[in-house]
Amino acid sequence: MSVIQSVTETLSLFLPLLLTSVVVAALLWLAHLLLIKRHKTEGNEKLFPKQLTMLILTVVGIIAIALSLPVSDSTRNQVIGLIGLVISGVFAFSSSTIFSNIMAGTMLRVTMPFRTGDFIQVSDFFGRVVERGLLDTEIQTENRELVSLPNTFLVNHPICVTRSSGCIVSTTLSLGYDVHNADVETLLLQAATNSELSDPFVQILELGNYAITYKVSGMLTDVKSLLTARSSLRRQVVDALHDAGVEIMSPSFMNQRKIADDGKVVPAQRATRGSTPETVAEDVVFDKAEEAAQREDSKDQLLVKIAACEETLKTVDNEHKGQIQNQLKMLQDQLKVVDQTISE
Repeated sequence: MSVIQSVTETLSLFLPLLLTSVVVAALLWLAHLLLIKRHKTEGNEKLFPKQLTMLILTVVGIIAIALSLPVSDSTRNQVIGLIGLVISGVFAFSSSTIFSNIMAGTMLRVTMPFRTGDFIQVSDFFGRVVERGLLDTEIQTENRELVSLPNTFLVNHPICVTRSSGCIVSTTLSLGYDVHNADVETLLLQAATNSELSDPFVQILELGNYAITYKVSGMLTDVKSLLTARSSLRRQVVDALHDAGVEIMSPSFMNQRKIADDGKVVPAQRATRGSTPETVAEDVVFDKAEEAAQREDSKDQLLVKIAACEETLKTVDNEHKGQIQNQLKMLQDQLKVVDQTISE
């Protein structure tokens, strides 16, 4: 009888711990299933809040198990203090990597210096944002490479973001003093206009010993075509100057060929490019970033429409309520499809 009583007392002591452990394990498993496993095909952009939630739930679960230990209050407080010390030690030792990246990622979410699809320049890295994750941010570069930048790197370096409302596209070149700057300015302004840039302007950057350095710039409203616009501006500058007979060459250029003193090295006139459609650089280079940006825009538009429908339901009469509810359900289904889109 004493043995059974002893076993019963032991079970009664450890029963709260067992029940708490089972409940915590079940809740964490269920949370992982609902938040992570069912959405594992989603990119880091959408998994960020779910991963952060799982981290918080895990810490809360560990504390709950510690509180259910069959020990005295003083010992329980020591155990909780030990857990806090271990967590603090983990954060301290990993502060330069994991924890600091998590905190930096959270700060970037709060400050929102950029969003998915934006062009950013960080140090020597330039590209479009594909995903913003818990630990890093992925961009697609001009070479179509996917580069993961740690969030701490983004926080510790200035971020240049190309504004969606438009950006300045420019190029520079040097011309000799034998060409009047007024003529050069006219030609460069015409080149910028031909490349479909608005509000073009020309600056003189440097008066060198042998040449003048010019810079022509213009406003590009469709920032998605940034690479094409830069190439188009340079092409139009070359065409405009060559068509006007202006030699684009260093005054100190030496060539072994015998040419007349007044001869100019200008390509011969050629026919306009054929009607064969050209490949747009951005369609090839930033394909994944463009898909991510389109998904983000689609989701934002659906959320606005859903909010409008919900507001309409509050004031609409019963006769039209069914129609609004059907429209709301259709929008919610479309939102689910967008959320479940697999990031390639």
